[in-house]
Amino acid sequence: MTLIERPNRAPLYDWDALVDEERAHRLIYTDPGIFQLEMANIFGGTWTYIGHESEIAKPNDFITRKLGLRPVIVVRDGDGKIRVLFNRCTHRGTTLCRLEKGSARHFQCPYHGWNFANTGQLRGVPWPDGYAGDMRDTKYNVAQVPRVESYRGFIFCTLNMDALPLVDHLGPITAPIDDWVNRNPGGKLEVCEANRIKYKGNWKLAYDNSCDGYHVIYSHRSLVEMEARLTPGQAKGMSYYKNSPDSLAMYMRYTGHGNHFKDKRPNIENRPGGLWALEPATPGQEHYEAQFKERYGDRALSLLDLAGSVPVNINVFPNFSLLGNHIQVFEPVSVGETNAVWYGTRIVDDGTIGADAVRDINALRMRTQEQFPNFGEVDDVANFEQIQRGLDCIEDEWVYMNRGAGIPGRVKTNPDGTIDAPSTDEAFMREHCKEWKRLLKATPNMQVKREV
Repeated sequence: MTLIERPNRAPLYDWDALVDEERAHRLIYTDPGIFQLEMANIFGGTWTYIGHESEIAKPNDFITRKLGLRPVIVVRDGDGKIRVLFNRCTHRGTTLCRLEKGSARHFQCPYHGWNFANTGQLRGVPWPDGYAGDMRDTKYNVAQVPRVESYRGFIFCTLNMDALPLVDHLGPITAPIDDWVNRNPGGKLEVCEANRIKYKGNWKLAYDNSCDGYHVIYSHRSLVEMEARLTPGQAKGMSYYKNSPDSLAMYMRYTGHGNHFKDKRPNIENRPGGLWALEPATPGQEHYEAQFKERYGDRALSLLDLAGSVPVNINVFPNFSLLGNHIQVFEPVSVGETNAVWYGTRIVDDGTIGADAVRDINALRMRTQEQFPNFGEVDDVANFEQIQRGLDCIEDEWVYMNRGAGIPGRVKTNPDGTIDAPSTDEAFMREHCKEWKRLLKATPNMQVKREV
C-alpha cells in the first residue's frame, strides 16, 4: 500500500484541539477526511462487532456484512472455523457474494468466474492456460481479517495485530453481557430478522446517544405517554425518567476502551413477573397474555419475564449495543449517512421449560421487540438528522458534553477503574471520546491474511 492509501499514517489533524474534556468540535461529525481515518483506525483498528454465531450455525453458512466500509463475508467453513473474508475477488475487485445470507462451500466471481473455497483459497480459473504464472500463488487467495474471536456467541474482528485479546478488550463490560445472555434458558439465543433504519447523520451520533438518559423524557415523550395510556399511574416502559431520574438507583458505568452501559435494572421489583410488569401494552398482547397465564399457571410470571425487555443498554465501541432483547448495530455509510439495524432475538429450547413455552414466549417476545424500533428509534434518528443539519452552522463550532462534570462526588471512579455516574450524565460520552481520540492518534499494525 502507498501512504495515500493508509491515511492513518498521516498526522493531518490536531486531535487534542478537536476534542477536549468537555466539548467536541463539529468537524468530527462533518469532515470526510476524519471519516476516512475512522474507517481505517477504528473500524479495522479495534474490535468491531460483525455478527452472531447463530446466524452461521452450520458449516458452510454465511452472511454478508460491512467492516466499516469494507464488504465482508462472515462464514463458518466446512471445518466449523469462523472466518471474515473480504467480499472482493482478487482478480479485478468485484464482490464475490451478492446475497445477504446462505450456505456455500465456495464462491464464484460473477465477473470472470474465478472460484474460491469458503476458506478463501483459489480453487480454479477459467481457461488457466492463458496465465503464464503459477495460479497457486497465495496472493490470489481472498484476503481475510486476521483476527476473529467470539464472546458468548457475539463475533468480533480486527485487522490490528497488536490489539488486546477480545476478552481483555471487553474487560468489565463482560459482566452485563453475561447477565444479558444468561437470563435466557441455557444461556443461549438465536438472532432473528431486523428492523433496518437509515438516517442522514454521522455514525457517532448514535453511539453518543447509546447511554444517554438525559433525552428520554423529552425526545420520547409520545412513546412514554403511549406506554402509560392503558395503565395510568403504573410504572411502564421508560416512565421512571419522568420526575427525578438521578434520585433513583439506576446509573451508567464506563468500563474502558469506549465501552459502557446504562443499568436500569435496579428499577425492577425483585419477584417473578417483576420485569414483565414494566412491559407496556401492545396490540393484541392483553388477550395473548391472559391465555398464557391460564396455560402456564404458577409458572406464568417467571416465563413472561423471558419475553420482557431487560432494561439495560450495553454498548461496545464502536458499533454494538444490547438493548432490551435487541442487538443494535451501527453501520457507517458516509460521513453523513448511517444504518441503524435492530436485530431481534429468540430463546431456544434447552429442555428446561418445554417447546410449547418456548414457542409462546417467542411469540410475545416478537411483539415486545416491535415497539421501540418503530416508536422510539424514529425519535432518535430524527434528532440525529437534525443535529447533522445544525452542525452546518460552521461558525458555531462546539458540541458540549459537560453534564455532570465538575460537580463534587457526582462522578465516581471505582477501585477497578470503572466510572459511575447518574443515568442522565454525559460522563460516558466524555470517556468514549477519549478512546476515539486515542485510536485516531495511533498507528495500528493493520494486516490481512491469505490462506496458504
